[in-house]
Formats: sequence, C-alpha cells, structure tokens
Amino acid sequence: MFSHFPFSRVNWLISSFLIGTLFLAVTCVPLYIGFFGIDCFQICLFLAMFFATGFSITLGYHRLFSHLTFQAYWPVKLFTLIFGAAAFENSVLLWSCEHRRHHKHVDEDEEDPYCISKGLFHAHIGWLLFKVQPDPPFDNVTDLQKDPLICWQHRYIHLLAVLFGFVLPAAIGFVWGGWKTALGAFLIAGIARVVVVQHCTFCINSLCHYLGNQPYSSRCSARDSWLMALLTFGEGYHNYHHEFQHDYRNGVKPWQFDPTKWTIWLLSKAGLVRNLRRVAPEKIALAELAEAQRRLEEKLATPGLTAASAAYINRACHRLQTLAQEWSQLKAAQIEITREKLIELRAEIRAAMCTLRVTGLSEAQAV
Repeated sequence: MFSHFPFSRVNWLISSFLIGTLFLAVTCVPLYIGFFGIDCFQICLFLAMFFATGFSITLGYHRLFSHLTFQAYWPVKLFTLIFGAAAFENSVLLWSCEHRRHHKHVDEDEEDPYCISKGLFHAHIGWLLFKVQPDPPFDNVTDLQKDPLICWQHRYIHLLAVLFGFVLPAAIGFVWGGWKTALGAFLIAGIARVVVVQHCTFCINSLCHYLGNQPYSSRCSARDSWLMALLTFGEGYHNYHHEFQHDYRNGVKPWQFDPTKWTIWLLSKAGLVRNLRRVAPEKIALAELAEAQRRLEEKLATPGLTAASAAYINRACHRLQTLAQEWSQLKAAQIEITREKLIELRAEIRAAMCTLRVTGLSEAQAV
C-alpha cells in the first residue's frame, strides 16, 4: 500500500507542523472544552488573534508587500510583520517571492508553485507537504530585501512565529486566569487559530481558482466568488485580482465583501498608509466588455446553434463591438469618461451576459 508513496519528496518539517497542528486542533481542543468549557475570554482572544494574523497576511503579506498596492508607515509594517509571522506562513520574503512567481507563471505546471492544473489538493496544501526543493533565489523580491524591517523578520521568523503565535496568547491567558486559561488560550487562540488562518489562506490558492465566475478575464483559472470572499477577508474576488493585481481592492464593486480593502482605506484616513493604487473605472469596464464579447463570439462558434439563437447573439455581439469602438475613440480623443457612460457600458455588458444565459437555456430546452 505504501510502497508507491513518494516519501523522498515529503517535506517532513512542514508536513509535521501542518498535520500536527491539525491533529491537536481536532483532538485536544474539544477535550479541553469538554473538561473546562469555553468562555467569552477564550472566544475574544481567538477572534483577536484570528483577525490580527489574518489581516496581516491579506493586508500585509499580500497587498502591501507582494503587490505594493499602497505604502505604509512603520507601525503598520511592524504589526503585519509580527502577526504575519504568527500565522506560521513563513517570512514576507519567501511568501512574496512565491506569490509573485504564481502571478507571473499562473497555471504553468513547472513554474507556478501552487498550480491548480495539478489538482485541488496540490494547490491547497500538497505543494507545501511535498516542497523539498531549495528556497527560491529571491531574485524577484530585491525591492523587499532593501527594507531593514523585512530583513529583520526574515532572520528571526521562527522565533517571532513561536513567540507571537503561541507564547503570547498563552501568556495573556495565564495573566487572565492562571494555567487552565493559559492552556486554553494556547490551544484555541494558538493552535486552532493557526489551522483556521492557514486554511483560509490555502483556499485562495485552491478554491479561488476553482469556484466562481470570470467576469474580467478567462486567460487564467482565477475566479471571483463571494463565498470565498467571506472566508478569506475579501480575497475571493480573485479573477479581478489576477487581471489588476496592483489595485489595493479585490472586491472593486461597492457591494462586494472586502474587509481588507475597507481596512486599508480606514488606515489611509488615519494617516497610517498612503498612495493607494486604483485601476481606472473605464479600464475595468473595458476588461468586462472584452470578456463579454469573447464569450459571445465563443458561443457563436458552438456547433448546432439554432438560427434564432445565432441571430440573437449576433445582435448583442455587434452592439458590444460598436461600444468598444466608441470607447476607443473617446480614449484616443482623451475625453473624460463620465459616470453615466460607465453605467451605460456596464448595463450593456450585463445584457450581453444575459443573452448568453437566455440562449443557453433555450438551447437546453430545445434539446
């Protein structure tokens, strides 16, 4: 049974930690709650550590350091470096290096560290369990290597992780209620919280390339999913992120759930961060237009499409082509795109996508 298992490829240190913390979370945590119960202190400490470490990954590791979507003053940088370490996802240098490789070589089997084409398990956690190759050369994070705070975190990453990930909650628990509370804090706000935060992050690498739709581009597997956004501090709008990776927002529409975006905005109002980078609304709308047009043309090429459906799609496709020409002329003439024009364009895009759904439904009923 085990003769074909690739033991030589297993990263035993990472695997032991990931499997060990998961085992403790599903065994010792319920045992502790069964013997001693759980109170508001343990819940509040878990949530405080969960949000501190979760936002340090999404706001700090991801949007600040990996993509440089805004600039932060040292208190924000120090906080995200310390509590990012407490998430046990390694240093900013290594995390950003691998993430930038992912964006540059997305869906490429050999170069994308967590390529979804190798399967959901590989993208979620398998790439870590079997990660035996040496660390990358860090040639794509030379900008980060100039930051003394980042270099300090990289040197002491394991010490910082243990101190702020496990020792800190246990110490707070001991001060609050003695050794029983300290044990609970270690297990709940330490061990269980690490498991939850890590798997939320892993979902970005796996399920955000598997569930949802692709309104901005289908050139890669990244997808937008409101459900994933709920689990990942707003990172679930992954199709937008892969198309516009230097925007500090992932959920770009006002109604989309993106607490990381809201936190960055609030920090900017408090004067703690600056230079928030945004993609122009017309550029976003044009990406949606191009993708809607591509899907209509793809539908037109479908074998067996009825004449009525083909004519219906042709009219929608022609309208989108006309809109694209109008927008190109406006941009060439450097005419400012008004809010009304944007609303009109988005309405046309929604109508085009509705055309696809209607024709798909009618074709299915005809069959």
